Amino acid sequence: MKWVPDKTGRFGQRPHYQPEELDTDCEQVITAFLIQKYGRINFPVKTEDLTILIEQKARLDSYADLSEEGEGVEGVTEFVPGKRPLVKIASALNSPNMENRLRTTLTHEFGHVHFHEFMFAVETRPRSLFEQNDPPAHTNKCKRENMVSAPEVDWMEWQAGYACGALLMPAGPLIETVKRFRTDNGVGYTDIVVESDLGRQLIGNVVAAFQVSRDAARVRLLKKLVLTNGIVGGSSGLF
Repeated sequence: MKWVPDKTGRFGQRPHYQPEELDTDCEQVITAFLIQKYGRINFPVKTEDLTILIEQKARLDSYADLSEEGEGVEGVTEFVPGKRPLVKIASALNSPNMENRLRTTLTHEFGHVHFHEFMFAVETRPRSLFEQNDPPAHTNKCKRENMVSAPEVDWMEWQAGYACGALLMPAGPLIETVKRFRTDNGVGYTDIVVESDLGRQLIGNVVAAFQVSRDAARVRLLKKLVLTNGIVGGSSGLF
């Protein structure tokens, strides 16, 4: 991680992580959690375990009314200096048919808590006898379209979106899933086009292995350079 100027204006400087750093950190977090709770590492991670993961670092409101936060907002993380972050999840995501969206929202908000809380952990004592008000809160409102893939210009949303995929589909287990797919289908280390039959089959395998939506699997595989939007026959990016 290195510090770079924050062009969004939130801070003077902000942390810049390489994707590999986010992958390593997220895999360490989720595997350590699983080993501590179960003594082994199994995927997919249970949805209730994702809520426990958040509750270890933040307060969690799983049935929040976010109707006043704006159209499409399904998760909110509120940072108040000196207090545990407050994560709010839209109540509608608790419907059985919304579980995959709930899982991505939980891990996205965890990404904010894990990677961004320290930015708001500043001195909270009143600066004078006349400044007795609580410190102001900073709120991240996260829309459904940015949960797994946000524009890089919004660094906080991009990092949380990347963390979402890296927690649900950690790089190590994902590599093993892709390797098995290549072996089982006789596919060498060449690019797999996202809209090809093989691409759709691989996305399906990742969906089944990690209990994620097809969109989340597609985005993760594209970011890891396993899938490509290009022409069949190029060299493989990572695995």
